[in-house]
Amino acid sequence: MKKRWMCLAGMALAAACLAGCQQKDPEPGEVAGYDPGEEYLSIWVHSIEDTEEGRAYREAVESFNEAFDGKYFADIEFVPRNDSGGGYSDKVNASVMSGGLPDVLTVDGPNISAYAANGIIQPLAELTEEEKSAYLPSIIEQGTVNDQLYALGVMESSVGLYYNKDILEEAGIEVPDADHPWTWTEFQEILEELKPLMAEKDGYPLDMTFPVGETSIYYFAPFVWSGGGELVSEDGLTADGYFNSEQTVTAMDYFRMIVENGYMSEAPIDHLFESGRAAFKFDGAWEVNTVYTSYPDINLGVAPYVVSDNWDGGTYTPTGSWAFAASTEAEDIEAATELVKWMSGVESGIRIWNMTKSFPSTYEAFDSIDVFQTDENYSVLYNQLSNYGHPRPKTPVYPQVSTCFQETLESVALGGKDAQTELDKQVKRINTKLERYARE
Repeated sequence: MKKRWMCLAGMALAAACLAGCQQKDPEPGEVAGYDPGEEYLSIWVHSIEDTEEGRAYREAVESFNEAFDGKYFADIEFVPRNDSGGGYSDKVNASVMSGGLPDVLTVDGPNISAYAANGIIQPLAELTEEEKSAYLPSIIEQGTVNDQLYALGVMESSVGLYYNKDILEEAGIEVPDADHPWTWTEFQEILEELKPLMAEKDGYPLDMTFPVGETSIYYFAPFVWSGGGELVSEDGLTADGYFNSEQTVTAMDYFRMIVENGYMSEAPIDHLFESGRAAFKFDGAWEVNTVYTSYPDINLGVAPYVVSDNWDGGTYTPTGSWAFAASTEAEDIEAATELVKWMSGVESGIRIWNMTKSFPSTYEAFDSIDVFQTDENYSVLYNQLSNYGHPRPKTPVYPQVSTCFQETLESVALGGKDAQTELDKQVKRINTKLERYARE
């Protein structure tokens, strides 16, 4: 059996610091709006209340209480993350030990498998096929662990390969359609063709960095997936033969080639793309709004994410964001599931977009928001998500996998080290974390 209560680093310290957490269980009338005959449901979110995201969650809970008046009452608590990402996760971890989890809580998409493996969340009540089909496939895939649905995302995200239309027009380069993206070889040829032109502009063909943290795996794991590789096994318990596979080695070597050939700057340059000194840039979906609002002179386009020369047409583009799940302390899983569905549903998704510009998670929400039909850049990102979205690795040791990917990318692409050697080293580190989840 898998070991419980060993989820995240620092749990013991968090439990010591925050022990004594107890689930709220008020009587009717003790909380404004909670009336006799209603079932009380507690919910935690990771946001500050006085932000656009916090207000969106507050309004979603209020609309739930209106819709289920007399049956359910949801009581929201805001437990914001701190600058290092703790705070919220610290309280969750401590509450696992002390028995104070809420009925429903938010979970960052890549961590759903870890929360499930460590007994923090439980499978939702069964959804109909019609209910599941309302969500983008990436949302259902992200929330599914061992064939059971644990979580539903209220928002989805992606990464775009942005390009400067004026520069590509000057160079005579045409962008392919979504179903026929540039292959690595084709993209390399384009970057080589752009070098003289971008040198004249005191820039580079590509605005690209290998940042520390979650961004590296989020942006660049698609290079592994498009070649047919995965970073862990399907059950998330094996890294050897996956993380250090031929496909991962090939992807790492491709990044090294980009650096060695001078297609990008080894040292980050602020606003390189936005100042018109780069033809391409990899960045999150928020880049569209950034360019529109702060750099209106840039003639922005979104190209299909590049693929391995061996791409077979499968899913490969970046996805993943915050979701809602029922904790293992939720006694009425049907009620908790109703709240999860509401918080992640169409109305909530539209609200999230309107208030934060985070992409929604359901088809109907996308169809109801004009910009995804009328703006070509938002439309490309939506189509990329809905047709080619691929969740990040589903494993109980996801934080370790993410860190090892970032460190390997930096050591190979920027440090020039041998990709196979570095990946093999990282597999040993991942295996150390996986040992605690080994089946007896």
